[in-house]
Amino acid sequence: MSMNVGSPNEDGSESPMTEINTTPLVDVMLVLLIIFLITVPVAIQVVPLTLPTVTNLPTTTKPENMLLSVDSNCDTYVGQTKVESKQELLDRAVKHLKDDIARQEALGGKIELPEAHIRGDKDMEYRCVGGVIYTLQRAGFLKLGFISEPVSGSVVR
Repeated sequence: MSMNVGSPNEDGSESPMTEINTTPLVDVMLVLLIIFLITVPVAIQVVPLTLPTVTNLPTTTKPENMLLSVDSNCDTYVGQTKVESKQELLDRAVKHLKDDIARQEALGGKIELPEAHIRGDKDMEYRCVGGVIYTLQRAGFLKLGFISEPVSGSVVR
């Protein structure tokens, strides 16, 4: 490889070279083009999914639903009353279900099991609410809901 800096003029001085060798530039551009053509299809591959749309609706609290709260110390409350043990929570949940089923049988309508709505403190550990969920499932609750604070302006009316 050699390098041509310029050609000598009539007076012996050299003039600047005005021609540009574009071959290396074209080679680099072709290599980059090939790299992008190979990597773009790999980066675009996705699994086709239908993602759910989310709407925050106001919770309708029915009198037959069981309302629970779990604070950051793992203390569980049924309504405003503190529950001292998991066994007490289980007993209260079973009693709540039996009372509601007896009330619905007395009315003679279709029996629908009530829901349990759990409000959890944002600073609590998962094990706190996990134990409450397990106890409610043992009691016979089929529907459990979590009450959260919606982002401002996101509630659909």
